[in-house]
Amino acid sequence: MEVEPQSNTSSISHSQSLFSSLVLLLSFLILNFLLIWNLTKLAIKRKKNNKYHPVAGTIFHHLVNFRRLHDFSTDQAHKHKTFRLLSPLRSEVYTTDPAIVEYILKTNFSNYGKGEYNYCNMKDLLGDGIFAVDGAKWQHQRKVASIDFSRRILRDYSTKTFKDNVEKLAVLISEAAITNTRIDIQDLLMKSTMDSIFQVAFGVELNCITASNREGREFAEAFDDASNLITWRYVDISWKIKKLLNIGCEAVLKKKIRIVDKFIYKMICSKIEQISKLQHDSELKRQDMLSRFLLESEKDPVNITPRYSRDIILSFMIAGKDTTAITLSWFIYMLCKNPHIEEKIAEEVMTATKEFGENASIREFSEKMTDEIINSMHYLHASLTETLRLYPGIPL
Repeated sequence: MEVEPQSNTSSISHSQSLFSSLVLLLSFLILNFLLIWNLTKLAIKRKKNNKYHPVAGTIFHHLVNFRRLHDFSTDQAHKHKTFRLLSPLRSEVYTTDPAIVEYILKTNFSNYGKGEYNYCNMKDLLGDGIFAVDGAKWQHQRKVASIDFSRRILRDYSTKTFKDNVEKLAVLISEAAITNTRIDIQDLLMKSTMDSIFQVAFGVELNCITASNREGREFAEAFDDASNLITWRYVDISWKIKKLLNIGCEAVLKKKIRIVDKFIYKMICSKIEQISKLQHDSELKRQDMLSRFLLESEKDPVNITPRYSRDIILSFMIAGKDTTAITLSWFIYMLCKNPHIEEKIAEEVMTATKEFGENASIREFSEKMTDEIINSMHYLHASLTETLRLYPGIPL
């Protein structure tokens, strides 16, 4: 029996690894040169014009402090309300000045688009979703989303969805309290909000919190991993080379996006089939966001394609999932640090719900809860608002 020699394969593999290493090293040296050149040019300009904001560091400071990025940014903001970070071909301006923030987000909003740099970083995952685009596409998505959430059908459907998933979450927390079991509250909140947001978006139960849907669990994990890897691009100056060579984190990102796309497009195909079988005037056709976009695509099939629907829905999920779960996680953290506040909130909730009865089950409690009762809990509302002030849902 003749055996194929292995040395050739090994030498090819070794050569590829050596080539990749040399390319990365060369790229790093070139980018360092560009950064130094950029710093020199900016220093010369600053001598001529003192209107430039102070330099607080470079992109490498973000790379080193990536695991504590918000703390690092806060530390810099304590020194300068507005400051710059330099990278090889550009500089970034960061600000905590309320007047500048208002000018950017409101007074002269049209002048401050995401631009090609952000679009390039995000498009592999978010495509033409609202977080990545400017102009007409941004206006269209903003308009559709604001109109949709003002409609009773979607509002009622989302309220019921969140209530159902909060019931599942409450049961798990109650069981943990009874058995004195330690739980990861942020993980549970992330799974619960993912279930709710996904159901509002696609009209399908994902069941992350019960882990009963293997395909759904794989999608949720791939979606979170892909989001983190997209964020990493902002500090990894060599990501485009890695993408070209399909190595490292970019190879992982490609696999994760493939899992996300496979699952999302399956949902879209299933929803198209479901809509076609329903009666023309059925409210079920319009209760989730995907259904509404697909119905709109029938009027405008050229611009609203399955790919565009996928981009819009994924952006909506990012907007709703992390912000809600992170805010609630900080809220629980703050209650643990301030037990006297916790007691006041508990007292207010018990007073507002005294008509429910002391022995009401979680399901009964949820069914009897109304907007009027929730709106009467002013101290709870103030505590949540203060949590958002201290720990914003979107800190950067």
